[in-house]
Amino acid sequence: MASVSNTTTNGAEALYQTLNGNSQKTETKKSAGEEMQDRFLTLLMAQIRSQDPLNPMENAEFTSQLAQMNTVNGIEKLNSSLNTLLAGYGEAQAMQAAVMIGKNVMVAGNNLPLSAKPEGEDASRPPALGGLMLSSAADEVTVTIKDASGKTVQTQSLGSQSAGSMYFAWDGKDDAGNEMAAGNYSFTVEAKVGGEKVEAKAMQIGMVNAVVRNNNGFSLDLGSMGEVSFSDVHKII
Repeated sequence: MASVSNTTTNGAEALYQTLNGNSQKTETKKSAGEEMQDRFLTLLMAQIRSQDPLNPMENAEFTSQLAQMNTVNGIEKLNSSLNTLLAGYGEAQAMQAAVMIGKNVMVAGNNLPLSAKPEGEDASRPPALGGLMLSSAADEVTVTIKDASGKTVQTQSLGSQSAGSMYFAWDGKDDAGNEMAAGNYSFTVEAKVGGEKVEAKAMQIGMVNAVVRNNNGFSLDLGSMGEVSFSDVHKII
């Protein structure tokens, strides 16, 4: 029995030295995964050498330890693949967002900015565009445009509309036909079918002036409407 005890003691010392990093280091720089794999194999071999000959390691235990090594190696490869995939996705999203510069997009909101009237008698002011979304068809849709103080400026009846998104144009005049000053206006939407209310959501329309990169990906600069997330765009007009 003395020989068995000596073998176990010597093996324990070897395992202790390995755990404390006393094994010889190579000069070749390796990846974190390769270093972990080498360390794992070194520890495993030390464990095999120090095992009790009368009670050797079971096959199932040996296989389990090898599986752990493969799992660690596999996780490193998976992380590398995910990083490559995310980098490619970011580049694709940047190209897609850049194409939207100069285009009008529809996002949630009720802002209705009105531009100034161009100089000249024959010059016409570009209409202000707004949008809305209906959860179901309606036989009566009404848009109410208001100034900064909340006073009603113009009321539009859009008649019967199908479910989905649509847009309307405001000529910049009040109900009496007077030209309104340039600035930020707002609007509300009301929809009914058979006298019952239908869910209606206001959607603002703005032109994409620039694409801004941030920690969450990309956002679109809509001028006076601020920045919106690329994922918030409901429709490109």
